[in-house]
Amino acid sequence: MAIRDHWRKSSYSGGGDGNACVEIANRRTHIAIRDSKAPARATLTVPVDVFVSFVEALRK
Repeated sequence: MAIRDHWRKSSYSGGGDGNACVEIANRRTHIAIRDSKAPARATLTVPVDVFVSFVEALRK
């Protein structure tokens, strides 16, 4: 049985154009990323440590 991903949007997406952002889903060893406007299209997956480094770099 496949486990469905739990997709989350950024808290910054807000109203109005709030659907124009990315969503992420935590998987065991990777983070899945998709376009919220086209959720059925391709999904990018990256290792958790790479995603954490990316987010930390954005915060600087």
